[in-house]
Amino acid sequence: MGLVVVTESHPWRRFVALGDSFTEGIGDPEVKSMGGHRGWADRVAEVLSAEATGDFAYANLAIRGKLLQEIIDEQVEPALALSPDLISISAGGNDMLRPGTDPDDCASRVESGISRLRRDNATVVMFTGADTGFSPVFRGLRGRIAIYNENLRTIAVKHDVIVADMWGLAEIKDVRMWSSDRLHLNALGYHEVARMVLSALNVPNDLQPNEPEPLPNVSWQHARSEDLIWARTHFVPWVIRRITHRSSGDGITPKRPVAGPVASSGKTQPTFDI
Repeated sequence: MGLVVVTESHPWRRFVALGDSFTEGIGDPEVKSMGGHRGWADRVAEVLSAEATGDFAYANLAIRGKLLQEIIDEQVEPALALSPDLISISAGGNDMLRPGTDPDDCASRVESGISRLRRDNATVVMFTGADTGFSPVFRGLRGRIAIYNENLRTIAVKHDVIVADMWGLAEIKDVRMWSSDRLHLNALGYHEVARMVLSALNVPNDLQPNEPEPLPNVSWQHARSEDLIWARTHFVPWVIRRITHRSSGDGITPKRPVAGPVASSGKTQPTFDI
């Protein structure tokens, strides 16, 4: 799908982000951001706000741990109630992690949500799944994610949706772009995602590669030590949650449930109902 062609910096005035931990920004802690996490969506909103020629508002309804159907059932209508002209949706990542998930069925359910999100002709950005081939732990999911992505691309063409191509984002295949839990990106990774999304939207920006900070060098010994810490701190609790049918998002509410103005560099201003 081609880039959006605009005659000004961008035409959008109200951006609403839907999804799970990826869109909530887990892995990128920032005390000055609402909810304590920044992520790619906040970064995109900051740029859109700075480049807007009029008032700009942003809401983020994403909640960590949410499955695809939960995102559609719980976030689509609240998003539409905010009357956005730009909507992003990333859904299905948690489903892909579960054994026996049918990527064709997931895509069918995504399409129902996309059809509703396009109801008022808002611009919709939909994310493909990342290529997990670089990850020893999640490499086995690669085929399932690839099938899901091909379905998503077909849906995007059918409904005139912009594709944010995580599969093709080579930068995040560097393990240093990921947080210590290896499930979520860190500030560097989310920064690259924000650059990719802004490029897909054809929005001028001055975000530079590998900023806000340079990549650290990690020795082999230190990496193996981190493997053990990761398994004990993150992987085992994740397995237990799967067995007990619990979610990391249980009891969590959206970090920006109403659309409001955006300040730069992760600083936020009070929200207002619109």
